[in-house]
Amino acid sequence: MAHAAVQSTACARVDAGQLTVFDRDHLARMTFGDSRLEREILELFDRQAELLLERMRTSEPSAIATLAHTLKGSAVGIGATRVAAAAADAEAVARTKPGESSFAIARLAQAVAEARLEIAVLIGVR
Repeated sequence: MAHAAVQSTACARVDAGQLTVFDRDHLARMTFGDSRLEREILELFDRQAELLLERMRTSEPSAIATLAHTLKGSAVGIGATRVAAAAADAEAVARTKPGESSFAIARLAQAVAEARLEIAVLIGVR
């Protein structure tokens, strides 16, 4: 199931604006409808996304690809569709057009910022 989600996210190449920030139904399925688990998962994702982006900004393309792949997997797992799509793009760019990695990271950072904003709303952080 996760493999199919990664493939559809990576291959669709749709405009990120057309994707929702979070697929709330997917998140609910992955957390068995447990709101405490959902909150914990979202908090972990929030921190992980921030850390991985920090590392990508100072890494070589091969490391960027690996870090983006990690973030893509986490994003797919919780239904963070825009982050998953942007991470898939960053991974592909780092592998095939390393000179354009900074642009892909900037697009990924925008998707992560949107996700982190929505996470703050979902878990009630001000």
